[in-house]
Amino acid sequence: MKPSLILIASLLIAGSAAAHITLDQREAEAGSVYKAVLKVGHGCEGSPTRAITVLLPPGFKGANPVPKAGWTLKLRMEKLAQPYESHGKPVTEGLAEVSWTANTEADWLQDAWYDEFVVRGTLPAEAGALWFKVRQTCAQGESNWAAVPAEGTSTRGLKSPAALLLVTPKK
Repeated sequence: MKPSLILIASLLIAGSAAAHITLDQREAEAGSVYKAVLKVGHGCEGSPTRAITVLLPPGFKGANPVPKAGWTLKLRMEKLAQPYESHGKPVTEGLAEVSWTANTEADWLQDAWYDEFVVRGTLPAEAGALWFKVRQTCAQGESNWAAVPAEGTSTRGLKSPAALLLVTPKK
């Protein structure tokens, strides 16, 4: 690994210690299929989670969410700035946002519980940072994990950082 990537990776680990919604795998190779497993470790100041909404980063192509028993999926599609071809057909629209909403109070993710929300897609061909912005809606209150540093990848000092994926150069 290059020294600059080692530094970025160490900042990633140090900066994510304060984050409350993180990615299970925080690094992946450019152009690869990636399963974004968003880990939710608690609710909003003691209140159970009743919805998770993920704003997908630009360049995360062909995204498909994984459904969860007891939760309803809602998808928001968007016209792509950079259309592409898949299986010989043009793709001009892609998944921009996915929401999981608990069907009943019994399905809420209690504050003391842990769960994962998953979206699979293909990473961009270029290395760099991808930020998954997550809104956590609770029975009382909301946490918007969407803060991104003005430059670089360190989330140190950010109160509610987005989940960072470091896309590494293709080997």
